Amino acid sequence: MRKNLEIVWTTLKLAVQELTKNKLRTFLSLFGVTIGIFCIIGVLSTVNSLEKNIQDGIKSLGTNTIYIDKWDYQGGAEYPWWKYVNRPSPKLAEMKLIKEKINAKIAAVFSFTTQSFIQHDNDKLDGINYHGITDEFEKIQPVEIAYGRYLNQMDFDFGTPNIVIGYENAEMLFGKAEKAVGKEVGLRNKKAIIIGVIKKQGKSFIDGWQFDKSIVLSYKFMRQMLFNERWNNPKIIIAGPEGMSSDALKDELKGAMRSIRRLGPTEEDDFALNAISDFSKNTSQLFGSVNLGGWLIGLLSLIVGAFGIANIMFVTVKERTPIIGLKKAIGAKRGTILMEFLLESALICIIGGLIGIILVVVLAQLLSSAFNFPIFVSTQILGLAIFICIAIGMLAGIIPAMIASKMDPVVAIRSK
Repeated sequence: MRKNLEIVWTTLKLAVQELTKNKLRTFLSLFGVTIGIFCIIGVLSTVNSLEKNIQDGIKSLGTNTIYIDKWDYQGGAEYPWWKYVNRPSPKLAEMKLIKEKINAKIAAVFSFTTQSFIQHDNDKLDGINYHGITDEFEKIQPVEIAYGRYLNQMDFDFGTPNIVIGYENAEMLFGKAEKAVGKEVGLRNKKAIIIGVIKKQGKSFIDGWQFDKSIVLSYKFMRQMLFNERWNNPKIIIAGPEGMSSDALKDELKGAMRSIRRLGPTEEDDFALNAISDFSKNTSQLFGSVNLGGWLIGLLSLIVGAFGIANIMFVTVKERTPIIGLKKAIGAKRGTILMEFLLESALICIIGGLIGIILVVVLAQLLSSAFNFPIFVSTQILGLAIFICIAIGMLAGIIPAMIASKMDPVVAIRSK
């Protein structure tokens, strides 16, 4: 064991000497591998970061959650909006009937959203999302409060003029978010008291609830400000109990809604069941295709780099032919010679890969700071990069190494 370690150590030192002696040749050998690893790790890290951000945004809509709406959220190039626009909007009474018909311990929320302004003294913010919700909302979509408190049961039962405000809105109106608690603000045709500030969420590629730029208030209070709630995106949100699959919940809801709306066997559904799990699956499939593209680009660069390393290793074997012959003459085994050149080839690839990884990490930090979008390089991706480098190095060096190991010592010593 000790002897093998000494051979490996000696081989590595020799490989480093050769790399430092032929700087231009080393640079050209490393360049292809560096670009290949940079492409693979760069694309995988960017795509994974983007997917994580989108998946987190989807999860913010609730887990094992289904949105009952007249609109189908899937969209598409041939989206039949004219078909959906004439459907009846979900109603609060339907939500209550759903809970009665489905015996499982589901959480149900009636919600609608509109945009308007919020004003304090002479400061006014436009385009603010108003989320009017019923009391089980926090069971489906937990709301973390930074300052103050969340809506309580009395607020929901009596429609008290209390609201919870998003962090960015609070900062823009009052300078510091904590100052918002207890302040009176104007909403459309009503006055309200801010009782809580929602914890800052940050940017997301999925709109979701976008609490930073929203206010949350009880359904009954918001209803007082609306001329017709059907024009304000009403929806029923259902979260299934633990252990109940999204597909099973969807089947239960479909039967319940058809019964509530008294649809005949031949009549089409006049509602849409939008499962959050479907969006998550579609997103994973989409990014799987993008990852495949990144792999193809990176592998093409790696193949070019591998040919470059193989070419350099052939030159190295030719230059060291007399030395190889001398080593074999004094007792070096074929395996020792083979390992020497394979280690050198792998070392070149590892160094090239490390340079590519460093470039990706530096670029990720710069882009994260510039665009306020976190790009992370996971340990799994780093491990994959090192494995690829070793594999490419072994493949690129296997033929030159085998040629070196099979040399006749007498012929090799006499060569010039």
